[in-house]
Amino acid sequence: MKTTLKRGVGRSADGNGRPVLPPATVSAVTRYQQPPPPGSFGLALFRKIVVGTLLVITSLAIGIAGGVYLYFHQSVASVRAHSSDVKIAQKALNVSLPGQPAIALALGYDQRAGKEFSTVSRSDTIMLIRADPATKTISLLSFPRDLIVPIYCKDGLVAHDRINSAYARCGATGSLDTVKELTGLPINYLITLNFHGFKEIVDQLGGVWMDIDRRYYNRNVGTAATDYSNINLQPGYQLLSGERALEFVRFRHTDSDFYRLARQQSFVRALKQQVSNHFSPFELPKLVSTITKNIEVGAATHFSDTTVLQYALLAATLPGGHFFQVRLDNVTGYSQLDASASTIKQAVEEFVNPDVSSSKAANASALGEKIKTPKTKAPPVADTTVTVLNGNGVPGSAANASYLLAQRGYVTVLPPGNLQPNAPTQDYFHSVIYYDPKVAVAKPAALALQKLMQPADVKPLAADSPLHTLDPGSMLLIVVGQTFHNELTAPTVPTVKIPPRQKPTVTLDPAVGAELLAPYKSKVPFALENPTVLAQNSYPDHLGSDEPIRYYWITKGHKAIRMVFQIGGNQYWGIQETDWTDAPVLGDRSFRHSLNGREFEFFYTGTHLHMVALNANGATYWVINTLLDSLSNETMIAIAKGLKPVPHGK
Repeated sequence: MKTTLKRGVGRSADGNGRPVLPPATVSAVTRYQQPPPPGSFGLALFRKIVVGTLLVITSLAIGIAGGVYLYFHQSVASVRAHSSDVKIAQKALNVSLPGQPAIALALGYDQRAGKEFSTVSRSDTIMLIRADPATKTISLLSFPRDLIVPIYCKDGLVAHDRINSAYARCGATGSLDTVKELTGLPINYLITLNFHGFKEIVDQLGGVWMDIDRRYYNRNVGTAATDYSNINLQPGYQLLSGERALEFVRFRHTDSDFYRLARQQSFVRALKQQVSNHFSPFELPKLVSTITKNIEVGAATHFSDTTVLQYALLAATLPGGHFFQVRLDNVTGYSQLDASASTIKQAVEEFVNPDVSSSKAANASALGEKIKTPKTKAPPVADTTVTVLNGNGVPGSAANASYLLAQRGYVTVLPPGNLQPNAPTQDYFHSVIYYDPKVAVAKPAALALQKLMQPADVKPLAADSPLHTLDPGSMLLIVVGQTFHNELTAPTVPTVKIPPRQKPTVTLDPAVGAELLAPYKSKVPFALENPTVLAQNSYPDHLGSDEPIRYYWITKGHKAIRMVFQIGGNQYWGIQETDWTDAPVLGDRSFRHSLNGREFEFFYTGTHLHMVALNANGATYWVINTLLDSLSNETMIAIAKGLKPVPHGK
């Protein structure tokens, strides 16, 4: 084929091989232009500058986006299993199905001697993390490191020992097999993190904002009483560096492993709050780089960038009240802990069935309101007609779903005119249940069916939808997506017990708070609030020469007061007062209530009311429960309602 291009015209290089831009179109016609009208030259030049600037900015944005994607792609590849320890362990992991809940086992260890593994390294942190995209929930289940359990290693049961010894005996494989045998759960991911990496990640975030429940202090001078790690933390909400955060989550020497687990879970919650509300995307590359240097992730199959981004987005956009912290109850012992099989089973059931309505029911119970149980308006399944279409490109999916629904009693109807049951597009991720908006009971019927096909979305069938050609007039039109795996889910049976309403265990004592606050009334730029109602048997905490009240700069331009009360043992609750009204912790509200004409915000972890915030006087006042949430919901509300303004500066 001959070309009409002359040498040097339309080519990408000159005679010396150097790249050049193609010249303008060759033409024998000369184009004449009228001179611009007076005064238009400046406007034309301005337009050219604006257009040119926009092109440069757009190109720069595309270049940055492309660079970030490539960087992220490489970084995700870097966190995949690369040590022989994790590569061996990941062979025992279960495959994670798209759209289904995924469970990860997170192991935090103190060191790794040698190239791969050290027999002296034990896993101080053993935590299960479950992420469910259908219910938009994340739940945590931690195990005390001194819990005596059957240890599984290589060929099977090897001993009954502390659960953290599994890592010392057989590395990550030992921990994975032991936890799987203990819980009976399928585990999809294995995450390992050394504590040096923990510090680096926190520092890369610029620190993590956490609430410290009390004074923590130890200076190791070699005596028996001080022979544990150094720590020096004041109480109150504050920004912790990586080193300080590690000291906090590992501390257990004056309380027990239960409190350490609570500190670890509170750290995870604080990290989620900060990333969700106060993290700039421009910080992502550095953070990802730090993570890839210190975290290793094992999976049964190759996980993609999309998978990582989906889980990250789930965590970042988690609604209030959808983060659950599950703890083992009825554990006995001190240096060696024991838990019955029923205790483990109950914790596992709560872990895999996080009930997003539980905090709402617990809140209504605490306020003395009637717990509303929505009346089911859905018609019987025998009166519900459904047509199932394939939207995932997998042959037979629609037929399988239709058969399973018929087995449950639904009336299945084929598309009209012998049309194939295939949606116009085959790129559905979640299944979608479309309902006829003109039929009153259609939406309740769709919501009832949604419980059997999770994860699935419920949508009205638009009047102009191309799906109408495949609809024989059924009440529901279902398009199965990639998350449908030829089975229906069983309706979730709530396992969480809603605490019954009880009287608050409080005492009226306005003198204690008034005395503590008196020296600081003129030092803060906002009115203080006196806690006139205190939890029963509590008293201001005096540790050594430290005062039970702290006055400090919480962040630049904002001051704070923190009062610490003890209720025996190592149980501490507190009052935080500050004019910093957009702290990260305040972005995770569960409910807002107006009580006695004042505005309160409630923050729940499952059925436990962990914090109540009063918003008044241009400031915010927090009542914070103990680490183990030992104050009842009613007690927390009573303390918050008992806050009374202190005249400023008097």
